[in-house]
Amino acid sequence: MLPAAYVTPVAVVLAAGGLLACFAGYRVFRLVLGLFGFILGSFVTTSMVGAASVWTLMLAALVGGLVGAMLMIGAYFIGVGLVGALLAALGINLLWRVFGGEPPTLVLVVGCVLGALGALSIVRYVVIFGTAIIGSWTMIVGVLALAGNASAIRAASARDIWVFYPLDPLPSHWWVTGAWFGLALVGVVFQLAQSKGKKKAATAKTK
Repeated sequence: MLPAAYVTPVAVVLAAGGLLACFAGYRVFRLVLGLFGFILGSFVTTSMVGAASVWTLMLAALVGGLVGAMLMIGAYFIGVGLVGALLAALGINLLWRVFGGEPPTLVLVVGCVLGALGALSIVRYVVIFGTAIIGSWTMIVGVLALAGNASAIRAASARDIWVFYPLDPLPSHWWVTGAWFGLALVGVVFQLAQSKGKKKAATAKTK
């Protein structure tokens, strides 16, 4: 986990990165992949290091972040597949929540594989929906952490899996889920409009 003194900068990165992903994820997808690869790599390595000196944690965060960023940028199609797998896992979990309990591991694995394969066949829409959903969530976590919310602060400091598991929202804060989906929908509409405008402009130039 990161030292408490670094929670605010991390929250700012989460909020800013989430904003970029939510509303411009398709246009700058490689940048978004690198940013979120850095965030994920930093969280993983600092969690593995555990309690250590500040310099050790910062070095682990930097190294893990750079490795994560390079892997995500270098593996563009793998990144698209991961987005599809993540969306599939999210959908399965949401569906299972309606009936109660957790989905079987086999169902999750099969769903993620199908989601990844499907994502590669419709890259544009998967990127738009995926970045809007992921970006809106990390933006909410970052903003709540900056506002002083205890659970969001724990998530921003890598002491809580909440930042990576949005289906377990803040206790008694049901509105967070509503805000998440509402913001994601706005991001999807905005990105679709932007991508269509860009496509029309490119077509007009070729005529």
